[in-house]
Amino acid sequence: MRSYSFVLNGKPVTVEAPADMPLLWVLRDMLGVTGPKYGCGVGVCRACTSHLDGAEIQPCVVPVADCADRSVTTIEGLADGDTLHPVQQAWLDCDVAQCGFCQPGQIMAAAALLKKTSEPTDADIDRIENVCRCGTYFRVREAIKKAAADGPAAEH
Repeated sequence: MRSYSFVLNGKPVTVEAPADMPLLWVLRDMLGVTGPKYGCGVGVCRACTSHLDGAEIQPCVVPVADCADRSVTTIEGLADGDTLHPVQQAWLDCDVAQCGFCQPGQIMAAAALLKKTSEPTDADIDRIENVCRCGTYFRVREAIKKAAADGPAAEH
């Protein structure tokens, strides 16, 4: 096995893993990062959504080898210390979560959207394909719009 080094939530890490091991398993099983959830394993449900060099990814389908010498951010690294990311704060303010399983992925997808588009339209928000089995999509939309109105998204 080969070693792969990358920055995880602002801290350098190195893991020994097969090149084709999905990043999700490296995060959860090797590094103890449990925010990204396993839902489908094929990148469809998006419960694992995280960022790679600031762009949205689904780590269940991204091999660890693709992350070498890059920066990975999960929900655990989105806040700035004790200061929540604007999307996280909006999620609380709008009481988005119901069961909570999809919320880390939903929040990471919303943060990626706001990084690209500071004033998202309904059509922009509709392009977020994260699955919420509880159907909190109306509150997700409300929270994204609140986060956009409340301030600039952090650079993650």
